This record gives sequence, structure tokens and C-alpha cells, in this order.
Amino acid sequence: MTASASSATQAEQAHQRPPDPQRTAEARAAFTAHLTSIGNTHVSALEGRVSDIHRNSAAVAKQDDDVSRQTRKLAAVSGKHRKVADDAAEKLKELGDIQNWAEVLERDLLVLEETMQMGEAGEDGWETEEEGGVGGGGLGRETVVQGRGQ
Repeated sequence: MTASASSATQAEQAHQRPPDPQRTAEARAAFTAHLTSIGNTHVSALEGRVSDIHRNSAAVAKQDDDVSRQTRKLAAVSGKHRKVADDAAEKLKELGDIQNWAEVLERDLLVLEETMQMGEAGEDGWETEEEGGVGGGGLGRETVVQGRGQ
């Protein structure tokens, strides 16, 4: 460096005063206040969000309780419906048994009717009142069957 540059630097250093403690304290206070202001701005926004989260958490907990309660009620109603459906299925099964029984009876009655018609026709030595000139025969009418020598 040259002598003139070096003397300029020394002159500048000579013009600088030592730091003033009061001024430094004021600068620190202003800086701290600025940082606090910035922090408070962000904190207030976050506090609102935290408050919303706590309110929503309470609402979700209440809804969870409601859903649990309704689920228990639904399970009870479902059990009742299942019982009704099982009873109906049992009755349908019984009805199917009755229908089967009625079909067996109908077949037996058809066999009896055919047997009666064969008897009315005079086969195997049987004679009816119809052949004798009294009344008529057939299903649904009273038929008296007599042996031939009477």
C-alpha cells in the first residue's frame, strides 16, 4: 500500500469513536422489539390454528362417540332383523314341508280315486249302488260298495 492510502485508513480510524453504550442499548432494544413483533405475528397466526385444532379434536371425539353409539344400536337392530329373517326362513321351510305333505296326500287320494273307479266299473266282483240303480259314485260323492251276493 502506499503512504497516502495508509494514512487515509488511519485517519478514518481516528474519526471513529468508541461505541456509545446507551446507543448500543437502544439499538439492541429496537432490534429485539422488531424480532418480538415478527415473532408475535407468526405466533398469533399459529395460536389461531392451534385453537382450531383443539376445537376440531373435541368435535371429532364427540362424533366418534356418536358413531360408536349408533354402531351399537345398529348391531342390536341387525340382530333383531336376523332373528326375524331366521324365523321367516323356518316358517318357509315348514310351509315347504306342508306342501310336500299335501302332494303326498294328493297322490294317495288319486290312487284311492282310481281304486274307487275300478270298483265302480264292477271289476273283481264288486258292485256299486250306481250299478244297482241307486245314487251315483265318484270322488266327492258318497259311494256305498257292496259285495255281489247281498
